Amino acid sequence: MDADELDYELPQELIAQHPVERRDESRLLVYSRATGAVAHHVFRELPQLVDALAVVNDTRVVPARIAIDAPKGEVLLLEQLEGDEWEALARPSRRLHAGRRYGAVELVEELGEGRWRVRLDGEPAGVAPLPPYITAPLEDPERYQTVYARAPGSAAAPTAGLHFTPEVLAQLEVERVTLHVGLDTFRPLQVERVEEHAIHGERYSVEPGAWRRIREAARVLAVGTTTVRVLETLARDAPLSGRTELFITPGFEFRRVDCLLTNFHLPRSTLLALVMAFAGVEETRRLYALAVEERYRFYSFGDAMLIL
Repeated sequence: MDADELDYELPQELIAQHPVERRDESRLLVYSRATGAVAHHVFRELPQLVDALAVVNDTRVVPARIAIDAPKGEVLLLEQLEGDEWEALARPSRRLHAGRRYGAVELVEELGEGRWRVRLDGEPAGVAPLPPYITAPLEDPERYQTVYARAPGSAAAPTAGLHFTPEVLAQLEVERVTLHVGLDTFRPLQVERVEEHAIHGERYSVEPGAWRRIREAARVLAVGTTTVRVLETLARDAPLSGRTELFITPGFEFRRVDCLLTNFHLPRSTLLALVMAFAGVEETRRLYALAVEERYRFYSFGDAMLIL
């Protein structure tokens, strides 16, 4: 697949800068793969639209964006490695040096592509690592957490879950998995062929009872692309905890995910490739064009799409 097949035009004003006032008031575009039908709903109507076990990613975002003063820049924690050491992105990388301390962060070893192994004093004490396309300040950091987040470790939120309220969850059968979102989820493609994109891997874990229930469910709704990666990794007989390097592109055989709830993703992203694998390339193009026409809100704080 050519990477430019993941391109599409998006008016700048459709990039959501703030979450909606109430989480479940976001819009929900519903697409049936069986019939091709499209409908427009509000997220709080989700329990009436799907009859499946909903599987959520309960990772919690750490305050991973840490400012440094000299030179002026930042360190973005990606993944805790061992003890007080983390993998991180640091900028301006060319002006930083291994062995030096920048505030609470000591740079230990350069790993390439702007990545570093760093040593951190204490727990992360930065700010919410909002994506660069969100330029407005976030008044309440909890709005970049799901209401069911409990396992700290992510550098970005599993954003499909941001729409849930306790009231919506109470109307669904729900099971949990954990995948700590790292570099792979938000790193854009920088190759001409999608299949040439290198996956660094992300940590996941699932309780035995949870996987038993998921495996035996009649139908499964994956809440977000990170949940899809966990479920399809386990469906290929992987252990219940470890790292997944599963890269889902068109032509992929889905073995455990029956329905997908997801936000609208950036062009040239691995997340959009996953959606195209699930819904179809041309179908996804049509749905995104319709979402633009209908003025849906895009990306992390945007609206959602349910693919049945």
